Amino acid sequence: MEHTVKSYEAELVQLDQKLSQMGGLVERLLGDAFASLERRDPRLASEAIAADQAIDSLQKEIEELAISMIARRQPMAGDLRLIVSTLKVAGDLERIGDLAKNIAKRSLAVASESRPQSLILGLRHMAELAMRSLKNVLDAYMTRDDEKALKVWRADTDIDALYNSVFRELLTYMMEDPRNIGLCTHLLFGAKNIERIGDHATNIAETIHYMVRGKPLVDDRPKGDKTSVTLIDNDPGERN
Repeated sequence: MEHTVKSYEAELVQLDQKLSQMGGLVERLLGDAFASLERRDPRLASEAIAADQAIDSLQKEIEELAISMIARRQPMAGDLRLIVSTLKVAGDLERIGDLAKNIAKRSLAVASESRPQSLILGLRHMAELAMRSLKNVLDAYMTRDDEKALKVWRADTDIDALYNSVFRELLTYMMEDPRNIGLCTHLLFGAKNIERIGDHATNIAETIHYMVRGKPLVDDRPKGDKTSVTLIDNDPGERN
């Protein structure tokens, strides 16, 4: 709906534009972070790590604009859901940026180590699924497409299934040869980061449903992660 106060309408458009810009930066960061891991490219990894600052800055701009709009405009109903949803999506995008940055840090740690190409194949498939989910859920947000968002929500089990497979494969490599433990541990953390990126895309899909429908999803979230290793679930470098 258009608003009679044009400045209010302009602020809502600006909110969408900032979120779109933030989403584009996160997509690029995720792509570069995984590419640096796959290619063992320290330069690209360093660039990806530095790029996270712009994402953090945009999140702060979105928060400031949204809080200002709530205070000055006192939005109701759909407008309020839109502004609150934008805040939530921005938060998930910031976390995805942190997780992608951590993948780039892992790539720096293993850049000089040789590894069988087969070790990275499962992670590549995971990254491709995560990047597709992120793109689709951002498209769904901008077009207010609830059905497209729900497809992303349902697809999270595919990422989880791949994570379980990669987890088992890397553990096998570590048991076969203890010299693989350092490399495989970094790759396990990288795989867990990708799996969590899928979770945040799912969060965004749920937010879109609430924004469009005005009610939360009542179905249980699809989840296929069968691993239960505390070390992998609590990466100490994830928020740095």
